[in-house]
Amino acid sequence: MDFLQSLINAFPGAVGQGLIWGIMAIGVYVTYRLLDVADLTVDGSLATGGAFCVLLTLNGMNVWLAVLFAVLAGMAAGFVTGMLHTKCGIPAILAGILTQLALYSINLRIMGWGSLTGTQATLAIRVDNFDLLVSSRYIRETNLDNPIPLLILFVIGVIAFLYWFFGTEIGCALRATGSNRQMAKAQGINTDNKIVLGLMISNGLVALAGALLAQYQGSSTIDMGRGAIVIGLAAVIIGEVLFDKVFRNFGLKMLACVIGSIIYYVVIQIVLRLGLNTNDLKLLTALVVALFLALPYWKSKMFHAKVKTDKEAAPNA
Repeated sequence: MDFLQSLINAFPGAVGQGLIWGIMAIGVYVTYRLLDVADLTVDGSLATGGAFCVLLTLNGMNVWLAVLFAVLAGMAAGFVTGMLHTKCGIPAILAGILTQLALYSINLRIMGWGSLTGTQATLAIRVDNFDLLVSSRYIRETNLDNPIPLLILFVIGVIAFLYWFFGTEIGCALRATGSNRQMAKAQGINTDNKIVLGLMISNGLVALAGALLAQYQGSSTIDMGRGAIVIGLAAVIIGEVLFDKVFRNFGLKMLACVIGSIIYYVVIQIVLRLGLNTNDLKLLTALVVALFLALPYWKSKMFHAKVKTDKEAAPNA
């Protein structure tokens, strides 16, 4: 009974975090599935979004504008990765690692702006002093301060915008680039520009999630993006494995990423309530991702084995 009550109390927090990380997972989906590019910039751009948002809010900027500038900062990070990949010939995965590495120092500078040392690993922001968009303090409240309704609106807005954008000529060209780069070139599409644009959109979404996450938890930390790519992949893979046969529409596939993120955090809460050491969370995440990545392969092997058996049985019949 105590376990069940504890899990029920933790459920709203899991949903809130799942919605925020779901936006990040959509950003990962753009590069991982649509562009077919392995982008590791997200570990850095998530922290960049959080740092920019908190810094600007602390300096008196309207929180909505602070979120907008955080998104632009994330897009700038994606632009750097894209230019390193397309103009410098650096493989996408290495370009992302280089940008992520550079962002670590940049994020330290952002969060330490105006301090004596010029660097700072944590930048706190209190909901008592600022009118934040979302805060975990009100996650169990039943009034308008509860962050879940606004987070749902953010998710709907992101999915609606991307659904519209990827239906435009530019969006279709971007999807064609990820599907078959050589064929896209043959059709006159500037694939380099589309890759850069896709990376900018992806990291802009990741930075948006970082800005919301920093407000939600009341601080921006230098390590808040560590392992973000793995969590994003976990959400994408969970969503695909569970809803691939049901969600055929592009918009619904993005929704599946968000649902996958919520499921991931619910599972995390269940495991934590069962006594898992928090130091083992990264290990659990890796195991979850590996399991869901392996499931489609196991299913295909079982299906082929069944088909083969049926064919062998047919002549005898």
